[in-house]
Amino acid sequence: MGSVLDCSKDLRERQEGSPRKAHNCQEKLEKDKNQGVKMAVERTYNVPLRKAWLKVPRYMRTKKAAKALKEFLRKHMKSEDVKIGKYLNEFLWRHGIKNPPHHVKVKCSKDDKGIVIAELEGAPAEKKEETKKRKKPAKIEETPEKKAEEKLEETKKEKQEEAKEIQKEELKELKKEHPKQHAQRTALEPKSVFKHPTAPKQQ
Repeated sequence: MGSVLDCSKDLRERQEGSPRKAHNCQEKLEKDKNQGVKMAVERTYNVPLRKAWLKVPRYMRTKKAAKALKEFLRKHMKSEDVKIGKYLNEFLWRHGIKNPPHHVKVKCSKDDKGIVIAELEGAPAEKKEETKKRKKPAKIEETPEKKAEEKLEETKKEKQEEAKEIQKEELKELKKEHPKQHAQRTALEPKSVFKHPTAPKQQ
């Protein structure tokens, strides 16, 4: 444990902005740039929500809690683009709109674009689905047996098509021999109009 004097020394260095620490930070940044590593910030917060949702009516409490959570993350992660994860959202809305949680433990990550994604502490990490590249099947050498089978299939198809054409021709000939005869229409009877029994008779 350090003494009280050590604490005051640290404070003075922080206020003065010691060149030693700044130099070390610059070295680290240069190393990261050289390696091409993009720095992402990850932090864990215990966000208090009760003060925020007590200020609104019961039927708006969980909405207000979600807004307060986003506002807290905007302030502390220093980014305007904040997104709430699936499990965190389910945790907020678990007991409905009238009973949000008093506080939430949140794990936040900020990428190089400045997008902050907040997820519930201990929630399972979502795996990104990798798209699998389909390999083209290798060309198989054609053997004489396969060629013979293909020829047989082609001849079968041709025979089936010829049989269908012959059937169509036979049907056409039958239709020519026996044309359709329509039944003669009978004369239509005039429509009977319903007359009310008390209606006056027409002459």
